Amino acid sequence: MQRWMLKIINVSAVVLLFFSAATTQARNHTFTHEKKKTVLVHRHLTSKKTINSRLTAKTSVNKSTRFTSKKLMGKPRKALFIPEKLSFGELGGLHNARDPLDLKSSAALVIDQESSQILFQKNADISLPIASITKLMTSLVVLEAGQYMDEVLEVTMDDVDTERNSGSRLKVGSRLTRSDMLHIALMSSENRAASSLGRHYPGGLSAFTAAMNAKARSLGMLNTHYVDSTGLSSGNVSSAQDLAKLVTAAYAQPLIRQYSTDTNYAVESGGRTLQYMSSNRLTSNSDWEIGLQKTGYISEAGRCLVMQAMIKGRAVVMVFLDSKGKYSRFADAGRIRHWLENTRPQVAKTTF
Repeated sequence: MQRWMLKIINVSAVVLLFFSAATTQARNHTFTHEKKKTVLVHRHLTSKKTINSRLTAKTSVNKSTRFTSKKLMGKPRKALFIPEKLSFGELGGLHNARDPLDLKSSAALVIDQESSQILFQKNADISLPIASITKLMTSLVVLEAGQYMDEVLEVTMDDVDTERNSGSRLKVGSRLTRSDMLHIALMSSENRAASSLGRHYPGGLSAFTAAMNAKARSLGMLNTHYVDSTGLSSGNVSSAQDLAKLVTAAYAQPLIRQYSTDTNYAVESGGRTLQYMSSNRLTSNSDWEIGLQKTGYISEAGRCLVMQAMIKGRAVVMVFLDSKGKYSRFADAGRIRHWLENTRPQVAKTTF
């Protein structure tokens, strides 16, 4: 018994000495490239309770620290996983809803564009945050206002995201035409471009969001509300049913169809050429015939996607909200396409 206690004390002492040395080196910023390693304590060194009690007594550990995957005593260790913030759909239990196609989206709607007949629906009437799908309404309001598309707009500090501290390749002081701003906002979901578009509306951003909400009401989007032109706020909400109406209205604008489905586009800013790529991987897939699209993501909204596409000669509008997983919204679109191609589904409802 005394020998086991002695072993535990010796092992704990080694761990404490190693941890203390690493902490001191980090404080003094003297790590070399070879010594930049995070200490991970093996469970099998001794009992978990014994190590935790001794480490707690000596060191104050920040529980939110994200450990990197390193090796200790020759054995690889996995990084500590910190889960993503739950979306509103997850908090509301919508991810538990089952459907025949096993979609990963909390809400979905597929309609025949010509007849407005519903082909598939799942929680389609529930309002959820829509993230950058918001930019589809932004583009519609800009174009319907008839503003001069070659006017040069400047990015200012007012366009910097202070809510989520998201990055942007458009530096403060960047100057682009309204057309270029609209192009990269739709195709690449550039937030500062979308913010600048809203600010340069007559009356400023408050007048612009008012116009967005007025347009939503005119389209019969009764479960929709906008608070900004970017979609960065979780206050931008809509339902799959409402977004299908927005896609149908936006499809009537040739510029929205073109800009949203381009795969890449370059802009000149401050003597630099910035190359932008589409946020929708399906636009570069020759198997798809996409007429309009927009993606969106913030943690509260999950992964979102709206599209107009031709499938076996039929024009359809697809809406996917709060999909779990980086590529799951695109996989859901594939499931719907396969289903439409192979079953020719009966109409679920005459109108939406």
